[in-house]
Amino acid sequence: MNKVPMTVVGEQRLRDELDHLKSEARPNVIAAIAEAREHGDLKENAEYHAAREQQGFIEGRIQEIEGKLSNAQVIDVTKLPKTGKVIFGVTVELMNLDTDEEVTYRIVGEDEANIKEGQISVTSPIARALIGKEEGEVVLVRTPGGDVEYEISSVEHL
Repeated sequence: MNKVPMTVVGEQRLRDELDHLKSEARPNVIAAIAEAREHGDLKENAEYHAAREQQGFIEGRIQEIEGKLSNAQVIDVTKLPKTGKVIFGVTVELMNLDTDEEVTYRIVGEDEANIKEGQISVTSPIARALIGKEEGEVVLVRTPGGDVEYEISSVEHL
């Protein structure tokens, strides 16, 4: 399988979620299933069926997280030399040349992306246009709403 890039923070979030699922959610749903079994006839026991469905979701998510972590290539951008180039994990400040609006994005793995937090996926159109460029360069980003020109104001290894 291909390695999936992930930041240190992204890896820690997945490990925390995995720990929560294994140490809290899984035992709670097992207890709920046991309690629902005590109520009698399982065919018409809605609590039992709901708990079993929840157990399926939890086990599926555990497998998904374990798979992601096993294929993760964790990149700690703070340990990489600062060259002024846009690479995975950096925080980039951009100036929209049409509107003079400044935006800041951190380029992260697909699972970590959250535009509300200013984190964009390395596979997004903006990130793909920025990767390999340097501070001061003008970048043309093709978006569904049309082409946008950005100037890279700064590249930070945070």
